[in-house]
Amino acid sequence: MFAFDRYRIRNFNLPLMLVVAALSILGFTVLQSAVAFASDGPATTREQLLGFMLSSVSMLGLTLIDYHFWLKLHGLIWLFMMGILGLVFTPLGQTWNGATRWLKLPGIGSFQPSEFAKVMMILFFAWFFGYFQEKINKTSIVFLALAFFGAPAVLIFLEPDLSTTGTFALIFLVLIFVAGISWKWIGRMALAVVPFAGFLVWDSLQENPRILKRYMLNRILGFLNPDNMEYSALNNQQAKAAMAIASGKLHGKGLFNADFNSVKNGNFLSEENCDFIFAVVGEELGFIGTCAVILMFALLVFLCFRAAAKARDLQGRIICAGVGTLIGLQVFINIGVCSGLLPNTGVVLPFFSAGLSSLVCTFTAIGLVMNVSLQRRTEEDQR
Repeated sequence: MFAFDRYRIRNFNLPLMLVVAALSILGFTVLQSAVAFASDGPATTREQLLGFMLSSVSMLGLTLIDYHFWLKLHGLIWLFMMGILGLVFTPLGQTWNGATRWLKLPGIGSFQPSEFAKVMMILFFAWFFGYFQEKINKTSIVFLALAFFGAPAVLIFLEPDLSTTGTFALIFLVLIFVAGISWKWIGRMALAVVPFAGFLVWDSLQENPRILKRYMLNRILGFLNPDNMEYSALNNQQAKAAMAIASGKLHGKGLFNADFNSVKNGNFLSEENCDFIFAVVGEELGFIGTCAVILMFALLVFLCFRAAAKARDLQGRIICAGVGTLIGLQVFINIGVCSGLLPNTGVVLPFFSAGLSSLVCTFTAIGLVMNVSLQRRTEEDQR
């Protein structure tokens, strides 16, 4: 379970820890400002503070526990992932805004299984591709990997949760690329997407689409036709978020400001504590603040991939690359939605958005990267 003989204190990833600490402090401060005048603001901040405390303990624990220990539990991890995703479709599942994505368990409360599934998928495929490293390009192994990926991805899509399904798929593609799959297979997969994309377009034009839900299509159409009044209500959230970011100008209006002209304080923003919290960053910290936040996230992703490059084995490289991709995608999508560069979809901003599921999973993932860093290759190993 522990591998202290392989740990080297000098390999402790201090830069990664400092960036995480800076993002956590700034994220909690921005969230406090976002809910400062909301009736449930105190409860939200207390819950988030508790989440940071629990997540820090989780990160510390995974920093000390050898990541190979978790890989030995690959079968249980995959079954547990499928189990919690399947429970969403039972009476334990909670529905919000037409989507059933949460579980409410007695004594535990509500959590989002798909958030945990992202980290568990990274761990499972770290074992899978490590075990089949020499056979990665065999047809049977590739299709077996697609089957292990496809089962949880379908359950997430059926919730329905298109954005998380897309994130899930992109992470898988990065993992299989890091595992060393040949360019021939990458080309075949790309070609296989073409007929599926054609069918998706055809199906979306039907009166009752069988794959994409109507509201998903409307969001995409609204993004492609921003001036069409038919989709004005759908584009309203993003328009106000972009307005809030622009209103911050260079220096911002300041955290906890009571300016009535504020987009946030005027209650024009929706979900400012979660999916659209980057709009609060833009309005209150301005262009300089948003650039600083983006640079910190970019540094965090870079440090994860640097840890992957220095990992002792393929499993470690896959874990670090998967975590870097997970965080990078969430940041890119959240900021893209808030700024109007991507269609409206619900993806949290790590360390900033309210929500225990995302917070615990992000810190857990960082803990795995920290442990891989402690066991990274030395100069003697590279000779």
